[in-house]
Amino acid sequence: MTRYAIDRAHNTLLAQWSTGIGDTATIVARLTHDQLHHDTRQLAADLTRLSHVCWRSYTHPATAADRHNPHSLGWHRQQERDAFTKILPLIAATRPADQPIGTKVEQAAHAVARTLRVLDTSQLTTHVSTDVAAELAAIEQAERGDLSERAQQAVALSREDASPLQISQADRLLHDNPFGSQDLFTQVDPTAAAIAAAHWFYAAVTITAQHTGLHPIQVVASAEQHDKPLALESLTDITTAMDAGARARHVVMPLIRNALHVADGHLRGILEVQQRITAAQHLIGRAQADHSELDLSPDSVYLPLTSLDPARPASDLLDNLLHGIHTCWHLYQHTNPQHPSPANAENSHQQLRRAFLTAAREEAATLNERLL
Repeated sequence: MTRYAIDRAHNTLLAQWSTGIGDTATIVARLTHDQLHHDTRQLAADLTRLSHVCWRSYTHPATAADRHNPHSLGWHRQQERDAFTKILPLIAATRPADQPIGTKVEQAAHAVARTLRVLDTSQLTTHVSTDVAAELAAIEQAERGDLSERAQQAVALSREDASPLQISQADRLLHDNPFGSQDLFTQVDPTAAAIAAAHWFYAAVTITAQHTGLHPIQVVASAEQHDKPLALESLTDITTAMDAGARARHVVMPLIRNALHVADGHLRGILEVQQRITAAQHLIGRAQADHSELDLSPDSVYLPLTSLDPARPASDLLDNLLHGIHTCWHLYQHTNPQHPSPANAENSHQQLRRAFLTAAREEAATLNERLL
């Protein structure tokens, strides 16, 4: 989303957003010296809130909801998205709206309008309206799968849905470089990138298992991260499901959606939680039976509700998957049956790397119908 701030040195209202590798900023309007600092800061806060609730219609689209009957989750989300058309008229209004303000989008736009009326300058209202119009256009552009210009801020957001266009773009980027590239983080929606990365990760696991003679789960187990112990869980879940014939999209989306639900403060379904509780109880029981020195009791166990970072689940999963692909390559090269002389080591390394990449691309192409 776009964050707004006041630059006191130049007395301007700024808009800034993430590009995947840092933020970019633009001047929305120049302020006058007679405007109170509190009021201009309030305007920046109101505009940031408006951007947040509008971008939520992108990250939590109505199409991703299970039900769409009146007053259902899908219905409420569609109401928020439909309210986009009311934003600019509300901001430009010279007096408070007569009709009830129902949606969060309308409430946020009404707050912006109220602060603009306090500041009482038509020129500032015009500049703010122009910037908000650009923000709404960026959201609509991102919904179409085009993340260029201002819509690039979508690369920092986890979404409950993924554009087939974005998934195809991520797939092409991973074909060019299966280990990942900067473009994967700056040009593609991270949910779409994670779906494509799951496809390439499974291809890497498959060829590494064939090369080493290990079971795919053994290959995945070598990807353990001490600083991210739950990374292995997500990689194992993806490998197990895809090994059973599941499509990459159908495996990745529930992981990301569940983490987004946790970020909103609730759980979707109880089966996974029951499994986590059962596993924790077994761990406590074994520790007590073995008279372990570990202080394990039901009140001392921290139970993760998701294997992904709820604040950035899609980007977190993408990081895990790329780490998994690198792990496959390291295992692949260290299981090389040939032992070249030191003089030929570098040449042999490059040949083996090319062999790994060629095999991964061939396997990914073989599995291509299971991407979407």
